[in-house]
Amino acid sequence: MENDRLYRLIGVLTTVCRFVLAVVFIFSGFVKAIDPLGTQYKIQDYIDAFGWAGVFPDFVPFLASALLGMLEFCLGVYLFFGIRRIIAPRAVVAIMAVMTPLTFWLALDNPVSDCGCFGDAVVLSNWETFWKNVVLLAMSVVVLKWRKRIFPLATARFDWLIALYGFIYIFSMTIYCYRELPVFDFRPYHVGADIQQGMEIPEGEEPTEYETRFILQKDGVEKEFTLENYPDSTWTFVDSKTVVKKQGYEPPIHDFSMMNVEDGEDITEQVLSDKNYTFLLVSHQLGLADDAQIDLINELYDYSLEYGYAFYCLTSSSDEDILKWKDNTGAEYPFCLMDNITLKTMIRSNPGLILLKEGKVIRKWSVNNLPNEYDLTDSLDRLPIGYTNEHSLMYKVLLVIAWFVFPLFFFCMSDLMWERYKKRQQQKNVKEEN
Repeated sequence: MENDRLYRLIGVLTTVCRFVLAVVFIFSGFVKAIDPLGTQYKIQDYIDAFGWAGVFPDFVPFLASALLGMLEFCLGVYLFFGIRRIIAPRAVVAIMAVMTPLTFWLALDNPVSDCGCFGDAVVLSNWETFWKNVVLLAMSVVVLKWRKRIFPLATARFDWLIALYGFIYIFSMTIYCYRELPVFDFRPYHVGADIQQGMEIPEGEEPTEYETRFILQKDGVEKEFTLENYPDSTWTFVDSKTVVKKQGYEPPIHDFSMMNVEDGEDITEQVLSDKNYTFLLVSHQLGLADDAQIDLINELYDYSLEYGYAFYCLTSSSDEDILKWKDNTGAEYPFCLMDNITLKTMIRSNPGLILLKEGKVIRKWSVNNLPNEYDLTDSLDRLPIGYTNEHSLMYKVLLVIAWFVFPLFFFCMSDLMWERYKKRQQQKNVKEEN
């Protein structure tokens, strides 16, 4: 009796661990796949933290981003449907065995503030990530040890089809979101967001206090100083860094600042309070920007001049790169400097286009999907693109799930119906023989 209870308990435990791991891996892989550039930036942060900057070719972080998202998603699908019962549990254990000590180091040393496990959808602290991984590692060991207790949701006849469709789905999603924009935008600059409101600090909240520390050298000795105890000119400047002096409330948007390249004027307030439309061409690095649609971009600038809309190019590039871009593209629009990380956060495209009105994000376009003359036939207030048309979150969730769940449901139901048909035929044959 006790053995039966233990057997059932192990079965329940294995099932629970299996489905928890499946959901976590599917979600983790999916949020990486819909934002491959965001994952690429996070992987680059890891590379820099390890001191490997410049070691790998530029394409490696993106390739790692795409492969990691697809791998996690496919392993989650394998676990959920109970297929590939030899390779899937072993692969999950291997991944967690690597990630758990890695996140422990992140928690201790804090070289990267957020591990990026769930992209921008769910942001965890490094210690939260570590303990999450400890639990998942334990679950993966349970699933591996009792993998024979995993019951499949499809027969061997259809398991290859489920595995293939899972890969095709996540591969297609990765490519689509890379060429266009993430289907889900969890960042503070999403369509419909009010930038001014995102910069406000609620009443009663204290802002985070920062302190700039200067690293100076004298007689071969380096020391840190602040503005309060800055030494005399006998010390040589080496570097500087900004640290949190007192943690307080930090608004979602805290680094949106536009400085005109021509005169150095801060035009942030002017742009965000403009009651008319404003086009923002966003390129964090002009030297790496896709210039295939440069003629269309120049036409958009001409359109903005015709209807009296402001048009700015936001970049963190050097004066040399800006001048080179102007010479190569014939750009006549004004340029503004902004923080590199902020630009990457605003839009996952280089370049990308954002339409603002009174500080609110109306539309966003990737370089592969810019509005053309067929879209811009009149003033923006008379056109659909002049208004926010962001589908509800629930609508997009249902649409994405439908494209994944319904085909798999069809496969499983077809498999079940076929099995029942075969069983009935066998029973019929047995009766006829008797």
